[in-house]
Amino acid sequence: MVSLSDGEWKIMNLLWERESTITELKNELSKETGWDKHIVITMLSRVEKKGAVAHRDGGRAKIFYPLVSREEVSMQETRGFLQKVYRGSLGMMVNAMVEDQALSEEEIQELYGILERAKKGKAEI
Repeated sequence: MVSLSDGEWKIMNLLWERESTITELKNELSKETGWDKHIVITMLSRVEKKGAVAHRDGGRAKIFYPLVSREEVSMQETRGFLQKVYRGSLGMMVNAMVEDQALSEEEIQELYGILERAKKGKAEI
C-alpha cells in the first residue's frame, strides 16, 4: 500500500499526467509551491522508495514515471481516511456531511445516482 503526503500527491498528480524530468517537475511545481530543484529531488526520492515511481535514463536527464495508478492510490487513501476518521463507516461520514449541511442539492442527487447504480450492481450478482 502506498500512502502519500500532500507534497507527494503534487508530484504524483503531475506524473500521472505525463512522464517528466526533474527540471520539468521543478518548473511546474515552483509556480504553485515555490519548490526548488533540491526539494523536487527529495520528494521524488521519497516516492521512489515507496515504490510509487521509477525512472529511466533519458539521455541527459532521468525520466520519472508512475508505477501505481491514481485510482489505486485514491482508493487506498479513501479507505484509510474512512477507517481513521469514521471507524470504516461510510454511513457515519455521510451522516456527518448531512448534519453539517455540507451537501448541495446537486451532490445529494449524485449520491442517489451512485446508490442506484450500486443497488443494480448487487442485483446482477
